[in-house]
Amino acid sequence: MKKTILVVDDVAFVRATLSEILDEAGYEVIAHATDGEEAIEMWKTHRPDMVTMDVVMPKMGGIEATKQIMKLDRDAIVVMISAMDQIHLVMEAIHVGAKDYIQKPFHSEDVLKIVQRALFEGEPELRAAVSGV
Repeated sequence: MKKTILVVDDVAFVRATLSEILDEAGYEVIAHATDGEEAIEMWKTHRPDMVTMDVVMPKMGGIEATKQIMKLDRDAIVVMISAMDQIHLVMEAIHVGAKDYIQKPFHSEDVLKIVQRALFEGEPELRAAVSGV
């Protein structure tokens, strides 16, 4: 069964690019959101295996949305998306429960490595299968 991912970013191009990378790698992008409030609603509706979350968005940013999702499920997997000059915000997001981050601009190889690590760490048999070990 494919792992499901919610892609959250206020920029349509970023959502489309991430979705294409993830789809081509065999993940199922089950929903998109354009801000933190929408992300929480989409998370409640779809309960994805993972969320990619932009740090800075209108209405509610990624840090607050991550806090709210972690209150709903402390085992939720959230990976932040951030520009290089926002690393201090990423560290704050990791402090509230995000598992990792993808730095913009990103390359597909980096995205897939981080997504794989976030989804499969702690699942040794799956990690071995995915990595070919």
